[in-house]
Amino acid sequence: MTAHQPDPSPGAAHPDTTGNSAANGGQDGQSRSTRDQASDFQADDTRDNSPRNSGESSPMAGMAADYAAKAGLHRTHDGRVDVLKSAGGVQGIAESILPGLVFLIAFTVTQDLTPSLVAALASAAVFTVVRLVQRRPLTQALAGVVGVGISAWLANTTGKAEDFYLPGFFTNGAYIIAMVISIFVKWPVAGLLFGFIRNEGLDWRKEPTRVRAYQLGTWIIVGVLALRLLVQVPLYLMGPEGLAALATTRLIMGAPLYILGVWIAWLVTRPAAAADAAGSETAPKG
Repeated sequence: MTAHQPDPSPGAAHPDTTGNSAANGGQDGQSRSTRDQASDFQADDTRDNSPRNSGESSPMAGMAADYAAKAGLHRTHDGRVDVLKSAGGVQGIAESILPGLVFLIAFTVTQDLTPSLVAALASAAVFTVVRLVQRRPLTQALAGVVGVGISAWLANTTGKAEDFYLPGFFTNGAYIIAMVISIFVKWPVAGLLFGFIRNEGLDWRKEPTRVRAYQLGTWIIVGVLALRLLVQVPLYLMGPEGLAALATTRLIMGAPLYILGVWIAWLVTRPAAAADAAGSETAPKG
């Protein structure tokens, strides 16, 4: 999950855990961004009374820190997860939504697959140009172009407009499998991401209650991904009759649902001390 949302829709930004390829012009910026995020995760947190990383310097700790940074999660100045920024901000969300929306509108108006696919590809390419002008890392935009390109190629090959959304199902399923495995091996993805934002490092793995909390948080994210499949696969199987509904639900269940899922996962995985402190702050006095 880029931490950008694990949205399987074409053009969506996914967690950059596999080193998505970027153009040479964006690699240096991406490296700096990753280093900056990694240092942010280990900065002092004055609001969250979670246990600190006790100097663990194992290779696994370094890998987990790097994963948390590359996943794109961000924290606010008071040590909380910045869900909107973690989803890519307004521009990142637009990059994940617009190509699919353009495809839907173009195909609805023209009923012609080829110009609709070209329009979707063009809209994804525009974001790459925008990032070049902004001198921002290109990873997310290029990943979007590649995703839309694969979806467009498949739809054009089969001649079925609904196949534009098919690759997303496989991506979604791969995330589910990876997260479920992380839960059962007791390295839940939510712990790897949230643990470094909370300055827990990998210390949470020493406490069974924290492991269970992060397993629950990961199950919540898995639930979001599974819900997408439960709703969208039947619409896909309806063929052309379900295309409009499929495209609409893909937009609704993309970034908005992901943001909600991450926020809920963050809340349910709060350490007890932090949760009690938050409760005492809101409790009526007297």
